[in-house]
Amino acid sequence: MNPDKPTGLVFLNMGGPDSLSAVRPFLFNLFADRELIQLPAGSLLQKPFAWLISRLRAPKVRLNYAAIGGKSPLLDWTVKQCEGVATLLGEQFAPYVAMRYWEPRADECLRQMKQAGIEQAVVLSMYPHFTGATTGSSLNDFAKAAARVHPQLEYTIIRDWYDWPAYLDALSNRIREGLEKFHELVRDEVCLLFSAHALPQQFIDRGDPYLDHVQATVDGVMQRLGAMSHALGFQSRSGPVKWMEPDTLDELDRLAAEEVPGVLIVPISFVSDHIETLQEIDFEMRMHAEKSGLPRFERSPSLNDHPDFLEALAGLVRHHLETIS
Repeated sequence: MNPDKPTGLVFLNMGGPDSLSAVRPFLFNLFADRELIQLPAGSLLQKPFAWLISRLRAPKVRLNYAAIGGKSPLLDWTVKQCEGVATLLGEQFAPYVAMRYWEPRADECLRQMKQAGIEQAVVLSMYPHFTGATTGSSLNDFAKAAARVHPQLEYTIIRDWYDWPAYLDALSNRIREGLEKFHELVRDEVCLLFSAHALPQQFIDRGDPYLDHVQATVDGVMQRLGAMSHALGFQSRSGPVKWMEPDTLDELDRLAAEEVPGVLIVPISFVSDHIETLQEIDFEMRMHAEKSGLPRFERSPSLNDHPDFLEALAGLVRHHLETIS
């Protein structure tokens, strides 16, 4: 990478519908991705399956998005994060965002860089923990689009950062903020329940490193927080396949049965607020926790655009560029 040339800073993320009318086509794009969902019958049925399942699920999902403002906030947060990190890195860096399943897609991102005359870039996956289902799919999509739209672009990739010390520091800081919601007399007895997005178990069985990465993040955070009760669960499971266990809801039931005074949910695989935090955790899980008899249920703040998180990502980019120079 030439330090004297302008550099694109590209953040890759899943994306989300930007209106209620976009929910169904967003779901179609999601379920049509064979790297995320692989039907045993092969690729021939992938698009018909995506059409059917998006049609069936759209009404309920549309209600969920309506409950959080009528759209996903993921793009807004990703843009703020990318712009913030680019500012910290210096005027050489120009921020760009590429979403996997909704606008702006990788093609548009690359067209913008080409028009701006940017011929080198750092591509950062906004999934800290690597899995072929998300990071792998986004990177492959970007590579195909680059070859098609901007073949002159030279780029380097940061594909995971689950154990980056400054990221673990920022996540630990959010947990400390979350613990402040509990009275000091019970704070030490609160259980931290880390909640990561689930994957079908077949991904882990075939050697995907996602589970190892998530567990390493939990270990790194707990080294910073000290001796506290903690557990790990997996959320957002759907469909008739075997999923990673335990389910976060089952862990809430277990903790309620053990009569813990409170639970602080820590969304560990999400670096900004979106449907899984604002609706699934803040509403569905909270209701479940109340029904199960948990005295207190809280969520640690998301990383979003907290200064320590932006500094962590800027440091990550600097470190990456130093290691490849």
